[in-house]
Amino acid sequence: MDLSNLKPAEGSTKTRKRIGRGPGSGLGGTSTRGHKGAKSRSGYKRKIGFEGGQMPLQRRVPKFGFKNINRVEYKDINLEALQSLADSQKLEKIDIETLVAAGFISSNQLVKILGKGALTAKLEVCAHAFSKTAEAAIVAAGGTVVKL
Repeated sequence: MDLSNLKPAEGSTKTRKRIGRGPGSGLGGTSTRGHKGAKSRSGYKRKIGFEGGQMPLQRRVPKFGFKNINRVEYKDINLEALQSLADSQKLEKIDIETLVAAGFISSNQLVKILGKGALTAKLEVCAHAFSKTAEAAIVAAGGTVVKL
């Protein structure tokens, strides 16, 4: 056996339906497109979401709400997470690079520090935003807050 005598298994392939090759083929004339209408014409392209004249889903479903295009999304990190990070890596300064290296955020995310949990370490924390409780807790622990 070699490449020259390989062939598909018996019955596994069918011949292609060749349409528009004259009336003797049985598939001439309208070439399986039926009579008249948009789908019978050349260049026909159905609109996305078209449901044959029925009211399309995107028009039946009610619209509501509002998306503010100027919204600024922050990744929130709590004080307890900063405390555990500082304990595990013996840190005195936590900035964006430290958080990226620890896997808390990706490099293009903005960070907001929130006040959940207790902070005992004296830390210099650099972030884009702070909640009032987080800022007060960091200063109370003897640390400093740096807004980027």
